[in-house]
Amino acid sequence: MKKTALPIYLFLLTLGTGVLLVPTVSADEYWEQRVSLFDTLPVYRSDIVFLGNSITDGGEFSELFGIPNIKNRGIRSDIINGVRKRLHQVTSGHPQKIFLLIGINDVAYGHGPQRIAERYRELVRDIRTQSPETELIIQSIMPINNSFRRYKGLFGREKEIVALNGLLSEIAKEEGATFVDLTPALSDAKGNLKKEYTNDGLHLTGKGYKAWGAAISSLVSAPVSIQTTESENEQQPDQEIQPQQQEESLQEAGAEGDESSEEILPLVGSKVEHIATRRR
Repeated sequence: MKKTALPIYLFLLTLGTGVLLVPTVSADEYWEQRVSLFDTLPVYRSDIVFLGNSITDGGEFSELFGIPNIKNRGIRSDIINGVRKRLHQVTSGHPQKIFLLIGINDVAYGHGPQRIAERYRELVRDIRTQSPETELIIQSIMPINNSFRRYKGLFGREKEIVALNGLLSEIAKEEGATFVDLTPALSDAKGNLKKEYTNDGLHLTGKGYKAWGAAISSLVSAPVSIQTTESENEQQPDQEIQPQQQEESLQEAGAEGDESSEEILPLVGSKVEHIATRRR
């Protein structure tokens, strides 16, 4: 299930010596480094976890929201199956919330919306099974802007992203999660990622992260509503868990590489759908 990525070499100009060839860390090596780090950093019940790829990896969410018990579990270049492989690092702690943002790299690798959605549903069900009391927020795949001509794997994939987001919305409804459509908050009149939110057509700049944070801040700070099955719901009403102060020392993580498969974090004033449907 490991992604295969060869080391990338960067040419750096140095004073007096001309051009220096410097190897960078491959996607596989970086993934292993981050996973090994997360193995040493436990997740607690009071935590809010942001889980995903480079878009998540690059965010300083604890500072953005002013909440110390937010943990970043993003890894650049990650795909849906990569998240599934390391999911236990998050669900074993049964955090109060998980903000999930994953899938753009799967698109870049050439997989179609239906196939990606099938894998996504498996991931969502894994989360539900391993930590049923955790509130799951599914975030839509962000818009891209191919005018930068940066990521060949995403050229002409705009309609596929729209189609995939429609499928993710349905998955959220059917699995008792909350779906957040981030596209309206980050896109321009043509549906592309706003240029003021990116410098490569995929990843966010500071303004993009600030806009994203503003759009989901109400979900981050809201009390947790425990999801139940329909049979459980007949026996007891929903319960609310108030955010609690973390009792343990907080550990943070945060960083993507492979240009052919990257992603982005959008938004301001995004469309949020609170899903009342119970998990089937």
